[in-house]
Amino acid sequence: MSTITIKDKSFVPFIEEDKLQDAVKKVADQINKDYKGKQPIFLGVLNGSFMFFSDLLKSIDLPCTVSFVKMASYEGTSSTGTINELIGLSEDISGKDIIVVEDIVDTGNTLEKIYQILADKNANSIKIATLLYKPEAYKKSHTIDYVGMDIPNAFVLGYGLDYDGLGRNLSSLFVLKE
Repeated sequence: MSTITIKDKSFVPFIEEDKLQDAVKKVADQINKDYKGKQPIFLGVLNGSFMFFSDLLKSIDLPCTVSFVKMASYEGTSSTGTINELIGLSEDISGKDIIVVEDIVDTGNTLEKIYQILADKNANSIKIATLLYKPEAYKKSHTIDYVGMDIPNAFVLGYGLDYDGLGRNLSSLFVLKE
């Protein structure tokens, strides 16, 4: 891997594809163990989670259902000027075990909103799985149940993560060059 440039930023190699796949397998193995005999719903958070989500599900050996959601923001409809709505969740999740699949957890703001929406829909349980976790940046109280790997609080790109919409298709991770 070598340095890449996307728009006005340079990114240097950070985590190779094989290390990412080891982290995916680690998460899948733990979920397979914890959910043995259950039938969870895997809920991928778009857009960033699509590569991790796909690779994770290939290693899940449980009966499960799969769905995707996305947060949508609308201006001017509340006192804060912005509300977030979960779009794409059409099934009834009442009494179901949900595993939210994120590409990366940093501040936890989006995750907190998704968690609350799912709790309000009476899910039996809600667990969080992420490939990447930034413990230095995380400011919320929800437990991150399944973590592929901890990373520093830096801007990363590739394997589903983007810079201004670009770079999601890279099979390895790159970090913003300081």
